[in-house]
Amino acid sequence: MICTMLRLDSFANFEWDRGNLDKSYQKHGIIPNEAEEVFLDERVIIVRDIKHSQKENRFIVIGKTTEKKILFVVFTLRKDTVRIISARPANRKERGKYEQKA
Repeated sequence: MICTMLRLDSFANFEWDRGNLDKSYQKHGIIPNEAEEVFLDERVIIVRDIKHSQKENRFIVIGKTTEKKILFVVFTLRKDTVRIISARPANRKERGKYEQKA
């Protein structure tokens, strides 16, 4: 289910889970600025990550960077901050969902 009620423009900051920041770069070559760019994508898809929301509400965003990479980013919201948990390139199925929204 796509979250249409989540207004990301009310969040002023980004922060990263320190351990996963390095992992996202080492495993996938995703730098922080790149992952943050997907939140500016007008066609972004945001869904609630119910499976991983036991301790806090987590969300998944699929969006395109300025370099046209489609990324899959997991995040949570804390006060006025988007805390990015992980980022990776979107797989074929995720890219398909993103392209269908066009």
